[in-house]
Amino acid sequence: MMKWLKKKPKEQSHTIDLSDNTYSDIRELVDNAKESADFIHYPQKTVHHNIYISYYKAMIDGELLHRDLLPYLIHSKDFKNIKDLKDILPIESVTITNDIKEIQNKLLRGFIVVQLGEYDEECAVIRAENFATNRPVSVSEIEFSVIGPKEAFIENLDSNLYLIRRRLPVPELRFKEVVLGKFSKTRVIIAYLEGVAEKENLNTVMQRIKDIELEVIPDSSYLEQIISDNTKSVFPQLITTERPDRVVSMLNYGQIAILSEGSPQALLGPTGISEYFASPEDYYLSWLLGSLFRFIRFISVIFSTFATPLYVAVLTYHYQMIPKDLLAPLISSRVNIPFPPILEVLFLELTIELLREAGARLPTKVGQTLGIVGGIVIGQASVEAGLTSNILLIIVSLSALASFTTPIYKMANTIRILRFPFIFFAALWGGVGIVLAMSFILVHLLRLESLGRPYLQPIYPPRLLDMTDTIFRLPYNRLLKRPISLGTTLPSKDKVKEMRKKKDIDE
Repeated sequence: MMKWLKKKPKEQSHTIDLSDNTYSDIRELVDNAKESADFIHYPQKTVHHNIYISYYKAMIDGELLHRDLLPYLIHSKDFKNIKDLKDILPIESVTITNDIKEIQNKLLRGFIVVQLGEYDEECAVIRAENFATNRPVSVSEIEFSVIGPKEAFIENLDSNLYLIRRRLPVPELRFKEVVLGKFSKTRVIIAYLEGVAEKENLNTVMQRIKDIELEVIPDSSYLEQIISDNTKSVFPQLITTERPDRVVSMLNYGQIAILSEGSPQALLGPTGISEYFASPEDYYLSWLLGSLFRFIRFISVIFSTFATPLYVAVLTYHYQMIPKDLLAPLISSRVNIPFPPILEVLFLELTIELLREAGARLPTKVGQTLGIVGGIVIGQASVEAGLTSNILLIIVSLSALASFTTPIYKMANTIRILRFPFIFFAALWGGVGIVLAMSFILVHLLRLESLGRPYLQPIYPPRLLDMTDTIFRLPYNRLLKRPISLGTTLPSKDKVKEMRKKKDIDE
């Protein structure tokens, strides 16, 4: 297991650029940029002198350039010096600088550079980013819920920060920005609540993020795989979510969120295994209904993992355990099947996986049709052809349905993968093989960590106060304390007692 050195980051630095491919001067920057077809660099005559304007056409807002910039540059009589632009232009983001590194970074992010001379070192850098390509905030597709907010993150980082800040309008909400990727220059935000998030967790995240050395980071999934404690594990160690309400709730609990430019999903950590089976909708229903649905989800995961391995183990080694009433229909369904149970199960499981992958990759309407029609046709044909039994077809279908109940998509993928080792162990040693495979999984989970915190928390190490929101969710007046396992600051006992008092109606 990979061990990380937890070092406190510098408090004064909020933006860190890990790239070292900076040009030496403005002449080298402009000459190299001219080799790109979308780079514009031209002289413009004004009242007092000629100026030079440079920008990447694909990155700036053309309407802003012609409406709010060029008229003031061309016709203003007060424009005599480059520093006068801060007073002339009706744009709030105008920076006068000769720092070549700052000029290069902002030019590549949708800023316009204005110079008095073609290669003057002192430039005016004006923000003019093009937001026309940003799609509007849409409904959550992966974590859909009937009750509760419907908003989901989009690929624009500033819009995502707005969705979080609107729900947490407090100064304690802090955003630390890091620029990653030698070529992509991807903005990454670490969000947390000051005074709530544990300092050690924050330092761990900051250190791991700063240690990343990649050329391109197109999505936050890259960050998840790199900063995870154990990159060889099939279990996700950070929650991936597209819902702002979930991010806000977890920030209040003391977790840390990681968002990146170009990704419609945020990462949350440190996390425990029980959080991967909790849906945001559980908190919008009454605690009885929420607890019931969450318990059904846990049972579904267990059934999805062990149903087909138990079928293989019982028919291969433990057929004496089959009830007499079930023995007759089971024999009649398998009397013409030439394959052993392991091949029968693998055939149907792989068929289900093929249908699932094909349905996910095809357009929505075609994928839905393929999943329904393909499942019915292939299942019925395989039973009539004597390749599989109808009882196993029912078990595999129910297992596939049960795996869809997991709210976190990456954990659902893990459950799908885990089923196959259990099937092979069941074919080799029957029930003993299933127990042996389960022992390996438990040992792995006991050793696994999420940002340095135990993965099985609060089950192990046991935290009784944190178990009020694991398999079952207790009423909100019993969920006042933040998780001890995250090292967060807890409310005082007097405040807890006051909020839990039962208030009577005055007569």
